[in-house]
Amino acid sequence: MAGSSSSWTARQNKLFENALAMYDEGKPERWQKVARAVGGKTVEEVKRHYQMLVEDIKQIESGQIPLPNYNPPATTTNKPFNNFMEEEQRLRYLKLQGN
Repeated sequence: MAGSSSSWTARQNKLFENALAMYDEGKPERWQKVARAVGGKTVEEVKRHYQMLVEDIKQIESGQIPLPNYNPPATTTNKPFNNFMEEEQRLRYLKLQGN
């Protein structure tokens, strides 16, 4: 069975997030399209991953999980980033600083 792995790579997570934003909630084919966009995951795995995300968001919004306290970047913000994870961390930092 394709996609039997329960672990998700950073790339798969990013593809998953992008697909969620792209495909309309409530459409019957949404989960098939999300699974196809992620690659290597079944519809059931994608749905389970989404439910875990929803639960994480509920816990964060209720204050059960504190937001990380990121340190400011060591160099200027004009520095190019090595990957999307660094860019996401920079954006979270700027948001926490009110920028």
